[in-house]
Amino acid sequence: MAALALRGLGRRCLLARLGPGPALHQAIPMATTAREEMRRFWERNSRSGRPLSPHVSIYKWSLPMAMSISHRGTGVALSLGVSLFSLAALLLPEHFPHYLAQVRALSLGPALICSAKFLLALPVSYHTWNGIRHLAWDLGKGLRLPQVTQSGLLVLALTLLSSAGLAAL
Repeated sequence: MAALALRGLGRRCLLARLGPGPALHQAIPMATTAREEMRRFWERNSRSGRPLSPHVSIYKWSLPMAMSISHRGTGVALSLGVSLFSLAALLLPEHFPHYLAQVRALSLGPALICSAKFLLALPVSYHTWNGIRHLAWDLGKGLRLPQVTQSGLLVLALTLLSSAGLAAL
């Protein structure tokens, strides 16, 4: 008897309205498959005439968009680089000075060494300067579109200058 009363109470709860929206049994049809639900969704979309969301490939590239993607990319690359360097330091049989001596024994020209140092410093510098720019944005500074473009150009200039400075060391 108690089980029947609880079952009836459960049905009334399921059929009751949950706030201002539709009743639960109307919102979630229980005997449909995912395929049927997708078919209904696309039929409703085509009847309503609403456009689909655009793909990223149709957008015109802008400096802020490219810098946002580059910031994420340099963050991932730096994380992987530090992880691989740490793993190599743990697993390789010799100590770092041994490998440094091997690189020096290659007798690479100063231009090649300076270029390699510049390429290693570039993502670190860019990620650092762009991170400072993001911190300024978190403080609510420089969020207008002209300021975003100006700060982007400043980040690029500071990146090139600091990378060149680090490469010259």
